[in-house]
Amino acid sequence: MDRPWGRGAQVPDNAAKYCATDAGLVFHDLDPMQYHGWAEYTAGVMKTFIDGMCRSRFVPNDNLKVTRRGTVAWTTVTFQISAKLKAGGSLELDGRHTAIWERRGEKWLIVHERLS
Repeated sequence: MDRPWGRGAQVPDNAAKYCATDAGLVFHDLDPMQYHGWAEYTAGVMKTFIDGMCRSRFVPNDNLKVTRRGTVAWTTVTFQISAKLKAGGSLELDGRHTAIWERRGEKWLIVHERLS
């Protein structure tokens, strides 16, 4: 899906409904390698995707796997990223995404994420 980032785009707000926002949670991402808590994640994602890219395209491959054990589940999938950078040039890479989900009430929320 293409994501044209313009003024006012709120990328972390779009993801918030899927993620637990506890201060002690750890999220591993592309840059930097690790965020501690939702506030740090929000600031980092805004810097990378809003400040650093004009346009990006994330395409998941057809290998999504979901495993559940009680109130915990994990998902894995590989994907491709294409991006046009504001500083010039472009980015093309293949990546992996792993998420650990926890059922909290009626919702499933990501409590840990790794992007590499």
